[in-house]
Amino acid sequence: MISSSNEELRSYDGVIIVGGDGFFNEVLNGFLLFRLRAPHPPSPSDILHLTRSNGPVLGHDTREATSETPETEAASPLLSSSSTHKAIGLANSSTENDSGYTDEELDFPFPREHLRFGIIPAGSTDAIVMCTTGTRDPITSALQIVLGKRISLDIAQVVRWKTTFTADVDPCVRYAASFAGYGFYGDVITESENYRWMGPKRYDYAGTKVFLRHRSYEAEVAYFESESENPESPVERGSNPCSSWMKSMCCSEKPQRVICRANCGVCSNSKPVHMSKTRQRLTPYSWRGGGVGGRWQKCAGRFLSVGAAIISNRNEKAPDGLVAEAHLSDGFLHLLLIKDCPRALYLWHLTQLAKKGGEPLNFSFVEHHKTPAFTFTSMGKESVWNLDGEPFPAHQLSAQVFRGLISLFASGPPV
Repeated sequence: MISSSNEELRSYDGVIIVGGDGFFNEVLNGFLLFRLRAPHPPSPSDILHLTRSNGPVLGHDTREATSETPETEAASPLLSSSSTHKAIGLANSSTENDSGYTDEELDFPFPREHLRFGIIPAGSTDAIVMCTTGTRDPITSALQIVLGKRISLDIAQVVRWKTTFTADVDPCVRYAASFAGYGFYGDVITESENYRWMGPKRYDYAGTKVFLRHRSYEAEVAYFESESENPESPVERGSNPCSSWMKSMCCSEKPQRVICRANCGVCSNSKPVHMSKTRQRLTPYSWRGGGVGGRWQKCAGRFLSVGAAIISNRNEKAPDGLVAEAHLSDGFLHLLLIKDCPRALYLWHLTQLAKKGGEPLNFSFVEHHKTPAFTFTSMGKESVWNLDGEPFPAHQLSAQVFRGLISLFASGPPV
């Protein structure tokens, strides 16, 4: 996809992939890395002094960095044109017209509904296919491609600022369509790389080894709390409404779920923001055309895992997914913070994930936040994330969601 010119891509109706989530992630990054022009999300240092402030914090606009004065660049070295241009591959030959857009941006605007991606499932989990068609059947996916079905899909932009604690700031951009995870999830994907010869069974073996280690990690997470998204239950805020010890581990009140389905009302009411000569640039805070009110919140401590689910991530191991109520195209991701807890309670949480109709988020040590953007800083020396099933070393990381950025040959999960 990187080697394909924009003129070639305009002549295609779609790109068909036979593989799993990891292969689709590689194709997605090849398609977006050198074509999508959008500001970076805020870095952890950007929001350090704005954790409790009101209103959104805009990210780095890599295209406007070269116009900053020397004083501004000295105060914010992350706005340096050399580093940000290297991170997303901006072409030095691109020129900007009177409307403020480069010629290349206008040549290939996003979202691009005409070009669709089709996935024939042939991977280990095939979570994206399960969430967009409701089944892991290759024939069903092929039929939806033949019938020309269309559905929009949110994409997360993940920016790694530092690889290790001692590394220099060097922004590196990647895109994810399903999930980004740290701690338990990062350890499992790292461990499983040593057992690829086992096939899909390597995840069971690696997961068991990582679970028995029961390692927790000290980290700091900041997330943008939108005014339109109120907590669904006290458990999401990390509070404990129950009095007894057992009730404090699992609350009996179940939050109301609105599951994403074919012709979903939530996704259909969320219209993608198109980039054009007359509209503003694509930014993470412009889903509804006028920005989103809210503030940044911070959470620090020891975590067994930190996860960001862009979609529900249904699969054969987790029939309802990590977050059953996650939607395909609503402009939000679901941030899951699993705080340090006894091994038995963490096992209880994992068994709820594996059960149809389970309540894996209904624990006092689980925090669930619906957010368009978050930042992460590890307090350890090394840190590995899991991006759509691929390892991604990152000590400092930021992520933001672009709503309905790409289209798939799919109709959504059936009712």
